[in-house]
Amino acid sequence: MPETSEQISPVKLPLFSAAHERSGEIEVSGEVFGYEGAPSLLHEAVRMQLANRRSGTAATKTRGLISGGGRKPWRQKGTGRARAGSTRSPLWRHGGTIFGPQPRDYSYKIPKKAWRAALCLAISERARDGRLIVVESLDLTEPKTKVAKAALDKLGVKHALIILGEGEEGFLRAARNLAAHKILSVAGLNVYDVLNYDELVMTAKTLKAIEDHLVKDVR
Repeated sequence: MPETSEQISPVKLPLFSAAHERSGEIEVSGEVFGYEGAPSLLHEAVRMQLANRRSGTAATKTRGLISGGGRKPWRQKGTGRARAGSTRSPLWRHGGTIFGPQPRDYSYKIPKKAWRAALCLAISERARDGRLIVVESLDLTEPKTKVAKAALDKLGVKHALIILGEGEEGFLRAARNLAAHKILSVAGLNVYDVLNYDELVMTAKTLKAIEDHLVKDVR
C-alpha cells in the first residue's frame, strides 16, 4: 500500500498550454502521482476488470432441456441392443451435453485499498514515462469534432485517454466521436484504460480533482 505523506515527497509535473508549449509546473501529491508498488497490483486490477466485463451467457442444453425423448425408444429386453431410456441421452446424437457451460457471473472484487493502490501505480507510471500530459485548459473555440481533433493534434497525442472534470462537458461533446481517443470522467478512471492508452490527458483542475479523490482512499 502507499506510504504516508511524510514518507513520499510531492511530485512536480510539467504544465502545458493548449499549443503544447510548456508554461510551468504543477505540484501534486506523491502518494498518487509518485507511488511505487508491486506490478502484480496492476495484473490483479486488470484481471478483475476483464472478469467483470464477461457476459457469462454461454449455455448448452442438458438432456432435460431438449424437446422430445420422452418415450422409451425400444423395450428393455429382447432386442439385442443396449438398454435405452431416451433419445436425448448425452450418448446419442442430438442428445444433451454433459457438464457444458451454463450462465454464470464471473465478476469478483479485490480489496478497495488494493484497487486504489493499483490505480495510483498506473497513473504514476504514466507520469514517470512522461506520458501524463497536464494542460491548462481544454476549452474550444467552437464545440466541433474537427476543432477537438486539432487541439489534441497540437498536444501531440495519438491514442489518448482523456479525463474530464466538472465544467468540461463542451470538450466531451466535441471529442466523444474520435475513435483514436477515449473520454472518461474522474469517477470513471480505471486501471485498464490507463494502461490501454498511450497517453493520459487532463487539465490542471481535473488533476487536482483526481488527487483529492484518491489521496483520502490510499492512506
